[in-house]
Amino acid sequence: METKTETPDYYDISPVIHEGIAVFPGDTAFSRNVLMSIDDGSHIDLSTIKSTVHLGAHADAPSHYHKDGKGIDERDLMLYMGLCQVISVNIPKKERIQREHVTTAINAPRVLFKTESFPNPDQWVDDFNSLGPELIDWLTELGVRLVGIDTPSVDPSDSKDLPSHQSLYKNDMAVLEGVDLRLVPDGLYNLVALPLRLKDADASPVRAILLRLGDNS
Repeated sequence: METKTETPDYYDISPVIHEGIAVFPGDTAFSRNVLMSIDDGSHIDLSTIKSTVHLGAHADAPSHYHKDGKGIDERDLMLYMGLCQVISVNIPKKERIQREHVTTAINAPRVLFKTESFPNPDQWVDDFNSLGPELIDWLTELGVRLVGIDTPSVDPSDSKDLPSHQSLYKNDMAVLEGVDLRLVPDGLYNLVALPLRLKDADASPVRAILLRLGDNS
């Protein structure tokens, strides 16, 4: 008898945060310091953490890439919730995704690009894919309010002028970086990826999930 494979009700697209997770070279790696432990005889577990805010699946704030940008605590939470489309793009490593690479019709106001060019969240590589600034302009014309990618940045790792980030600011588009889409089929979902209310912060980690909309086939 053929065994039926169960499809999950949601996909958790947040990499596990631990001390081995990769961060941009030179940024603050994640660490957790245990202050009290039940196993050592304390009445509670208690710990502190130290980390970059650009950790794992995260939302950049406009203040990260523009002097007049707002902090993450001032972003509208509705940007990070609602109908979302996952789209696979297969292009050479290091290249930016351009409009001509998107052959699927855009059917949601939030789009996550699956490139599989940063396959291991715990191993840093420089040749991941990113977004073209003209792509962001085009998505804006289509009514897209949030764009995301399964790599650490919408610009290449060696970019200093950050044209795609500047296009995000110009279009007031929200962004998610570092999402893990390896197990997610292309299609439509409901996204929930809320940033923490960190006052004036340039980014925040998110616990991002994609809820299924019935049959995504």
